[in-house]
Amino acid sequence: MDKKKSLTNFILLVLEKTVDGIVRYDDLIHHTHQYAWSGGWKKPLKKSELSQALKRLRENRLIDLIDDKNLIYRLTDSGKDKALWTKMRFEEEKWDGKWRLVIWDIPEKRRVARDLLRHKLKFLGFTQLQRSIWMTKKNCTKLLRDFIKEVGIKDWVRVVETTDIEL
Repeated sequence: MDKKKSLTNFILLVLEKTVDGIVRYDDLIHHTHQYAWSGGWKKPLKKSELSQALKRLRENRLIDLIDDKNLIYRLTDSGKDKALWTKMRFEEEKWDGKWRLVIWDIPEKRRVARDLLRHKLKFLGFTQLQRSIWMTKKNCTKLLRDFIKEVGIKDWVRVVETTDIEL
């Protein structure tokens, strides 16, 4: 992963973990070590790198500057969504023994939604089992079901949890 993306992901994950998704610039720059659990950022932050990352996040409407004087930032709804997907992608948790399968038969007229689903599955690290069947060990069932409902493809997509799968 390139350096810019990892810093922006780190910031999103820090904001996702904080109360109300709010953090002060000074706190982030001077107490980075306290946030290391959020995204694996272990080295000291340079003000210029942090400023550029915050600028990119604002331009992408993932964060808002809510206090100009104290430089306090907050996650937007889009930022919360992005942080959730990013967290799911990078989170290393102990496998609970369940496989998550996503099975679909989305009509051609909904091709854009099908491509979006495939993109999200790849982003999360799913493996293609068959053409329209993808699987993962990650516990992401609720996140996927919410996404499928939001995109409007729940009539054609199933998310299944199973402990028994023959590979």
